[in-house]
Amino acid sequence: MRYAQGGGFTPQEQRRREEVRLQAAEMFEQGVTNAAVARTLRVTHRSVERWRRAWREGGTAG
Repeated sequence: MRYAQGGGFTPQEQRRREEVRLQAAEMFEQGVTNAAVARTLRVTHRSVERWRRAWREGGTAG
């Protein structure tokens, strides 16, 4: 099932998710592997793959 923009999360939960994505971007800049990012941030490898692709295409704004 797909959710509307925001994924059904509260504003606080959305902020927390964005903080995690920004932490991932910092780790990408340091050359950390997808597996290590996923393990450290306790997210799925698939999420990290999507985030890295967006980061490569548009930096932290992507």
